[in-house]
Amino acid sequence: MDRSGKSAAYPPELCIAVNAATVVFLAAVGVLTLVAAIWDIRTRKLPNWLTVSGFVAALVFHVVTGGLPGLGYSLLGFVTGFSILLLLWLTGGGGAGDVKLMGALGAWLGAKGTLYVFFVSALLVVIGFACWFVYRLVRYLLGAGQKGGSKKSLFETLRPKRSLADGKPAPRRGVVPFALPLATSTWLVLIAWRILDFPFLGAAPWLTT
Repeated sequence: MDRSGKSAAYPPELCIAVNAATVVFLAAVGVLTLVAAIWDIRTRKLPNWLTVSGFVAALVFHVVTGGLPGLGYSLLGFVTGFSILLLLWLTGGGGAGDVKLMGALGAWLGAKGTLYVFFVSALLVVIGFACWFVYRLVRYLLGAGQKGGSKKSLFETLRPKRSLADGKPAPRRGVVPFALPLATSTWLVLIAWRILDFPFLGAAPWLTT
């Protein structure tokens, strides 16, 4: 069987099982990232029930499909994702929910897949911030910074808003909720894996047993 989960040499019964595992994997990761992105956009928070249940589900999946090697693969992915975002959180670069989400996603993707997804999401964050910066700068140069007869300073125009719709201060987070680029990067990498046969999952036990 190759790394994409496809096999023409195995009996049909085994191929059905492999395809079923692939469907469960894709569906679970897709639901986790989609719900996280929507929740983060609306509330700028990620609930524990989502991240913890995603982590537990990943452990169960990898143990059932890969045994003890699968458990090790999942835990290593969790440690990788959790550690990366923990460092950013400690330096003020994200929220605690982002750390737990990256850990839960890492438990699904493994260490190698987690690194790929993180680097792609970081690139998307940079692109998103650059677009936001250019947009605010253009508005300022065109005079959109005027309000009440007085023109805002360039700093006030470019400074991110720190309040939610209800007027309460927003948590200290970036311009773009991190779950959104994280979800997008995950989907892009999964597409590359399934369509382009990109080996981002590494030696995932559930693909090699």
